Amino acid sequence: MNMPDHNWRTGNLDALCRALLSLETVDEMALFLRDLCTRTEIEGLSSRWEVATMLESGLPYRQVSEQTGASITTVGRVNEWRRFGTGGYRIALGRLDTPGHDAR
Repeated sequence: MNMPDHNWRTGNLDALCRALLSLETVDEMALFLRDLCTRTEIEGLSSRWEVATMLESGLPYRQVSEQTGASITTVGRVNEWRRFGTGGYRIALGRLDTPGHDAR
């Protein structure tokens, strides 16, 4: 999926990324996300991440949908970005599978 750029990479996004990278623990990140996002936004992000990890483990769409409550459409979209997006899912999934990775 080669998506057009549409100027998604802005100075504000880079500033947010720097703020996220400044956090040192899972607890710090959770607190920051809770201040930054609504509960619904956090649930949506968490759900898409769960879908991505389940797809990465080889589970079929229907099973992922049933276990997460995500629609088949959402599962399909996550899978498209996981496979053909900008590589962000691939980076994170690969690093979390790396032995000795410090999730703090």
